[in-house]
Amino acid sequence: MFPVLPVDASLQLLLNQEWRAPLLDVILPLFSSRMVLFVILAGLLVWRSALRGKGQAAYFIVLVLAMGVTDLSCNAVKHAVPRLRPQHAVAGTYYRDSGEWRRVPADYVPDRERDTSFPSAHAANSAALALVAMMFWPRLRRGLWALPVAVGWSRLYLGKHYPLDVAAGWALGALIGCLVWLVWRRLAPRLKLAVHPDDLYRPFLLPPPGCR
Repeated sequence: MFPVLPVDASLQLLLNQEWRAPLLDVILPLFSSRMVLFVILAGLLVWRSALRGKGQAAYFIVLVLAMGVTDLSCNAVKHAVPRLRPQHAVAGTYYRDSGEWRRVPADYVPDRERDTSFPSAHAANSAALALVAMMFWPRLRRGLWALPVAVGWSRLYLGKHYPLDVAAGWALGALIGCLVWLVWRRLAPRLKLAVHPDDLYRPFLLPPPGCR
């Protein structure tokens, strides 16, 4: 079983049990829903299509593929590195079950031999999504970095992961995001697609819609 380092346990205690607020109880669970990532993807697609016209779908397919590869990679690591989730191992941990907040009893004794805490797939997916999206749309960088931070925080707040799980997820997601981006840079010209969505208009020497 993958060990829990003292600093890991201390940070988990701080972020899950001490830094709590009613507003966070409502907001943070939203960022642990995969639906949120797909809503963000859909919102980006609609927004960019409205601004730039057609031809944006290919870039969103790349984003989905990046998340898919990240998810598969996380699952492979999870099976190779078993680690109990805090909600299954740490007394006092807050977690959600059937839409309600609960707390692990003080006398709880872990009864699982394996679990899938390491790494956090949610953190990895959000990091891969944010990194590739930043490469596609550099102007969005100031806001996109907040997505993996919020997702990672939510996983700690919900007792699903330790900080090391989240950090490892971010690192894995960023690595896969970089690899996907490098492959895309080589593949896009062969598919006769612009590397950046905003480059779609440059060959025609025309300003984007709304900027004339």
